[in-house]
Amino acid sequence: MSDLSAIFSTHGLLAQAIPDYRPRPQQQEMAQTIAQTIANQEILVAEAGTGTGKTFAYLIPALLSGGKVVLSTGTKTLQDQLFLRDIPTIRAALKVPAIIALLKGRANYICHYHLERTLASDQIHFTNRNDARYLRMIERYAQRSSHGDKGGLDQVPEHASIWQYVTSTRENCLGTECPHHKQCFVMEARKQALAADLIVVNHHLFFADVMLKDEGLSELLPACNTVIFDEAHQLPEVASLFFGESVSTGQILILVRDTLSEATQDAQDFTPLADAAAAVESTARELHLTVSGKQQRLSSNQAERTPGFVETLHRLQETMTQFVALLESQAVRSQGLENCWQRAQVLLVKIRQWREPAETQHFVRWLEAFSQSLQLNATPISVAEMFGKQIHTNARAWIFTSATLSVKQDFSHYNQMMGLVDAKTASWESPFDFQNQALLYAPNKLPDPNSPQYTENVVQAALPLIRASQGRAFFLCTSLRAMQQVHASLQAVFEQEQLAFPLLLQGQETRSAMLDRFRKLGNAVLIGSQSFWEGVDVRGRALSLVIIDRLPFASPDDPVLSARIEKFGSSAESVGDIRFR
Repeated sequence: MSDLSAIFSTHGLLAQAIPDYRPRPQQQEMAQTIAQTIANQEILVAEAGTGTGKTFAYLIPALLSGGKVVLSTGTKTLQDQLFLRDIPTIRAALKVPAIIALLKGRANYICHYHLERTLASDQIHFTNRNDARYLRMIERYAQRSSHGDKGGLDQVPEHASIWQYVTSTRENCLGTECPHHKQCFVMEARKQALAADLIVVNHHLFFADVMLKDEGLSELLPACNTVIFDEAHQLPEVASLFFGESVSTGQILILVRDTLSEATQDAQDFTPLADAAAAVESTARELHLTVSGKQQRLSSNQAERTPGFVETLHRLQETMTQFVALLESQAVRSQGLENCWQRAQVLLVKIRQWREPAETQHFVRWLEAFSQSLQLNATPISVAEMFGKQIHTNARAWIFTSATLSVKQDFSHYNQMMGLVDAKTASWESPFDFQNQALLYAPNKLPDPNSPQYTENVVQAALPLIRASQGRAFFLCTSLRAMQQVHASLQAVFEQEQLAFPLLLQGQETRSAMLDRFRKLGNAVLIGSQSFWEGVDVRGRALSLVIIDRLPFASPDDPVLSARIEKFGSSAESVGDIRFR
């Protein structure tokens, strides 16, 4: 693999297989560097500007290496794009017989056990009138699908509330005790991954598996020769989540729901359990309301000064303690109730630890309020030592790549955060001529971003650009609420002005299906949130305009960022730069 020019040159294998392929020196140099890193089992931090073609630059040496490769991406959207489009294209061009597998978190696969329970239950009150119809679609899909990936059922929106009833979580999975264990879609996906030469995962799954030893990657990693992280700038934040601890009111409400479902089947005669479950549910909802309002992050000190928070959290611990005791008395009646008891114990311990932490020096306690849930977090201030241990456990190549990893060509900040002491670094500028081929427009008369009129003003400022580009736009929002508001506003204007630009809203169908439709339509406007911010490839003129409602920089008073600034003596810009550029 010393010379890759036969692949990347003007008349090379890629040019023969891909219409309109254009050689880029940066791409070939990056591929060469990655090939050497794999051969020497080194650590490489590689920054490649937009347009370099870094996906092909790391996939080609990975497929030619002959070893087992774990490829971790930033989003499930990019996972699907790699597995369904990019890897098949390269495999066909190179004519390599590599076996490829796609592995997602268990919540992406239909669970036979929970589907069966949901179909049999009369206790579920659907929040959406379409859920009963979606449930029948899911039932038929589960019967005919070989993989059970919910992404393969385009007719059911990805955010449909029915999915939570027919998929499992790490907490409520019965594992080998499940009566459907042999038919489990998650287990089948793991088997295929074990047999594959290249496994495509995402960062959340990678850390959940490797750190928690739960999902099966703990079996894959020792056997692999190379680990590649695409969109590696996300790793510090994702690693922090999995090296830390968290407990949410959402988890508690799901536990209550599962307990009532199991009790209806196997402990209907024991009414104290239902009463205790109702008390836990009521207190959890009340705790959420103490920090109601917009989505926000608060430090533990701020939360403890919030009226009613401390008292309600104390009552939640008390009701959970009673709930655990009652569940223990009924756990012998079914495997499902046994599972609920074990989960309740874990959640209770996490609540106690958050209220009375044994160690605070290396962790920051904080909470995050969402529209439907409140989450208590204990996040490590630094992941360098913990992740560094993972890096040096076995000899293999580790490759970290993204368009934004350095600060003015200096990688020391990123390497310090991730504990990459011995890493080589390399950087390639974008081959695009941004100065002559792109325009940046920042409206200067918008109201304050916290203003209720802000989103509508952004839409009005964007409309002339959408008309000029004849659709062909992404409208990216930093919140689901803004996304819905943008969609409603654009829909009204398009109807009023009879603009024939198809309007696509994230959540109406799977991300992959929506991207395919966007590419084929050629003049659509796609409104999306976080999963469309990075790693999305739309070639040609179908995407000519990108509108961003606001840049998602972390606030300097963000509790985790504040703690890191205090510990490392860094500026807010320096600490936040890697995460949000």
